[in-house]
Order: sequence, then structure tokens, then C-alpha cells
Amino acid sequence: QVQLVESGGGLVQTGGSLRLSCAASGRTFNTATMAWFRRAPGKEREFVAAINWADEITYYAASVKGRFTISREYTKNTMYLQMNSLKPEDTAVYYCAGDRATFYSSRYYSTASEYDYWGQGTQVTVSS
Repeated sequence: QVQLVESGGGLVQTGGSLRLSCAASGRTFNTATMAWFRRAPGKEREFVAAINWADEITYYAASVKGRFTISREYTKNTMYLQMNSLKPEDTAVYYCAGDRATFYSSRYYSTASEYDYWGQGTQVTVSS
């Protein structure tokens, strides 16, 4: 089993930055792909970004590309999401997810049901 714990959320003004972290513990060799999803009030959970652990190939939703950067620190089993130029529409609970498979197709890496492991979420609020 893999445990995922997010941190780094908070309140920030429009145009500001935050960095989220997701620390993995347990059978971390089972996390070949990790991702960030978010759920805004009254909306469905949506894909934000994903990274393949071995080759660091990254994927982004169109709404965050150019503003957010996903990365991982292999030795610490930790994934990050650097969020810049934040907008009020980025307000959501951000969830870390992981899976044993390496995803190369958006059919898989952007689909929440493809991920086996989930964190509890961290709130990000962007004020206007």
C-alpha cells in the first residue's frame, strides 16, 4: 500500500504563487505515475498535471499549462506542484494521486479512476 500526504495549500491573492507537496510512503516503488487533480466547489474533479516517475515525462491540463510546473524529487519520494500566476478559478481542493502503471496516453493519465492511491487533499484559495 502507498500513503500520500499533501501539504502547502493556503490563501493567496490573484497573481500569487504556491507550491504544493505530496509525500509518498509505504510501497513507493508502486508509484510509477503521480498526478494532481483538483475539485472546485460544485464542480467535478479535474486533472491538473501528471508525471512519470522514471522518465519525468510531464503532462498538463490546458488551463494550467505555462503557469504550473509538476516535478518530483526521487530520493525523497516527493512530488511538487509549483503554481504561479494564480487565478480565482484555481480555487479548489488539490489532491495527489498515484498509480503502479506508467501512463503515456491522456486516456489514462488524466482519468481519476485510473489511479489507485489518493491523498486527503489540500485547500487552495485564490482571492480576487
